[in-house]
Amino acid sequence: MKINSHPKRSALKNKAIADFAEHVSSGKAAFFQKYGMDFVMGSRKGPYLWDIDGAKRLFNLHCNGGVFNLGHRNIELIELLKADLDDYDIGNHHLMSKARADLACKLAELMPGDLGYSVFGVGGGEAVDLAFKVARAYTKRAKIISARGGYHGHTGLALAAGDAKYRSPFGPTAPGFVQVPFGDAQAIEDAADADTAAVILETIPATLGVVVPAEGYLPSVRRICDQKGILLILDEVQTGLGRTGKLWAFEHYKIVPDIVVVGKGLSGGLYPITATVMRQPLESVFHDDPFIHISTFGGAEIGCLVARRVLEISAASDFLNHVNRLANGFAEQLEVLKKSHSQFFISVRQLGLMIGLVLKDLQCGPILTKTAYDHDLLMIYANNDPRVCQLLPPLIMDPAQIDWVIRQLDDALASARRLKKVQGVKTSIEQFIKKIV
Repeated sequence: MKINSHPKRSALKNKAIADFAEHVSSGKAAFFQKYGMDFVMGSRKGPYLWDIDGAKRLFNLHCNGGVFNLGHRNIELIELLKADLDDYDIGNHHLMSKARADLACKLAELMPGDLGYSVFGVGGGEAVDLAFKVARAYTKRAKIISARGGYHGHTGLALAAGDAKYRSPFGPTAPGFVQVPFGDAQAIEDAADADTAAVILETIPATLGVVVPAEGYLPSVRRICDQKGILLILDEVQTGLGRTGKLWAFEHYKIVPDIVVVGKGLSGGLYPITATVMRQPLESVFHDDPFIHISTFGGAEIGCLVARRVLEISAASDFLNHVNRLANGFAEQLEVLKKSHSQFFISVRQLGLMIGLVLKDLQCGPILTKTAYDHDLLMIYANNDPRVCQLLPPLIMDPAQIDWVIRQLDDALASARRLKKVQGVKTSIEQFIKKIV
């Protein structure tokens, strides 16, 4: 696919775009060029990303779903990683590891109850796959119940727990998976039977539109699982590590899951690592053959050392207090914006800095994604509910930066309202909805 060069771009940027189109993804390159969002990542620091030619700077209000909770290129973590490289590398997954043990001990210390065993992976889908394998092996049952519109990854079993649009192009799906509406405990009770191994839920499903569950929902699901001998898996890949103002989002609901999946932010934005954390009895599935599940790069030692420091930072009371101060600041100012743009901006869904902006209709999220970009904000709409734009700022941002972000968002909302009125914009935006990632 031919990608046009642009005279205002540097030669470096033109070549990067052409090479990306030729060898990585022609579809993405064409899409971003069509919508005037041909940003190529260059320098980055804290809450900011710069284009490769330095012509544009974005304030990151998406953070790759929480990967950059601690900002881009966190200096403390970089210095730690540099120092660790004097003695460590990835390690060998067959052998015992102090770095891996230290990280698992820290996770056990910070988890409630007997959530004391961790198996490490590289991506969230891999970690979810393992959670399902453990649940099936432990219960000797097959069925997995998940929430419609949720998202747990693009690998085999994780993909089967997600929506059809992510899996149907790739052929038959693994059997044994059932979806019910999120927030409906009765639907889970009705779907659960003697063959149900586990229920998996995101504590707050971002891709569904940052839906904050009602106070009694998760406790009801916990009760149903207890009554029927079903394991409760909570996916905290995006909501964990302080995003909601508590270290783990499920703490708000005073429940203890059987398995917790942690990822994204655990990496510190520097080395990919995930953890499937399980209650002590569940580790018994590995007793007969402790090598029955392996991950070559999961729990890489240099990643474990960074992740342990991420946990220490994220669990500190001063850090969580800072997150809650930021959350209160955003809540106050978003309420003012909502009143100013009441015909376009309908409501706010928020728990800590897990924020969803609910807009008028399905076209509005993609439009705001584009106009926010034009006003130097990186925001992404919720793929399974395009009415909602996700707002996931870095947890380390300065409270003084809220005023600037809100001013830019105010201008972006005004531009979005005008764009929506443009004759013929509907078809273009519908294409945008289908294609943006």
